[in-house]
Amino acid sequence: MTDLTLDRYAVEIIAQTEQLTVSIKGADLTAPVPTCAGWSLGDLLRHLGGAHRWAEEIVRSRATGPVPDDQVNDVSGDDRADTAALGAWLSEGAALFADALRKAGPDAPVWTVAPGGTPVFWARRMTVETVVHRADAVAAVDGTYTLDHDVALDALAEWLGFIGLPQVYESPEAMRGLQGPGRTLHFHATDAAPGAAGDWLIDLTGEAPTVRRSGAGERTPGEAAVSLRGAAAALLLLMYQRDSVLDGGGDGADGAVEIVGDRELFEEWREGASAWLRR
Repeated sequence: MTDLTLDRYAVEIIAQTEQLTVSIKGADLTAPVPTCAGWSLGDLLRHLGGAHRWAEEIVRSRATGPVPDDQVNDVSGDDRADTAALGAWLSEGAALFADALRKAGPDAPVWTVAPGGTPVFWARRMTVETVVHRADAVAAVDGTYTLDHDVALDALAEWLGFIGLPQVYESPEAMRGLQGPGRTLHFHATDAAPGAAGDWLIDLTGEAPTVRRSGAGERTPGEAAVSLRGAAAALLLLMYQRDSVLDGGGDGADGAVEIVGDRELFEEWREGASAWLRR
């Protein structure tokens, strides 16, 4: 279950892409992206545009199995090209994808890389992809990044919802290596609306990682080994290791995350549960 509707995702994919293209107007496509080692700004835009078009093909064709993702992974191109032209191509792909989502509707069966099996999975996944890569673009041009808290909260929920899936880890052995007595993590989004589910307890003490989500302000059972507290956008970018994009000098600062307890456990777990992002 997601926090947002398919139509809201379609709106956000277009809006987030528009914000990205505005932020890079007149920028040098050869500029390095500090949050994506080895990539230029042009590489980043080609990757995101390719991801939109890949997901659009899956949804439009009602794919029943994997679709080649060469256009996602091949980021090569001429960074001497016009930034406006590449930005227009990116916006076009976002619009095509949003249109495909609306035509398919939320319940059409399609292939997905994780449990879901409907266009809503791809709508959410590409919204998060766009949100995170907009942060990368902002980092490349030394701009300012903000994100609506409901979008950030849903994106954070997606990340934490993946942690029980074996395929997000390097191997079953790597997943088991993160587990053990007393290994629990608590996330609290300080800007969750009243009644919204803004707390998560990650439990690594059992046979497989589990996550329990609860309403904002509700007490989470037990004392977690490490607790993270901050705005949803700050928590989200911390999980994607993009927290340097936000302003703030340290734990508890505006735009930063307060971490209390076993920081080493958090960093070990974040690294292990991020293996799917490095593939």
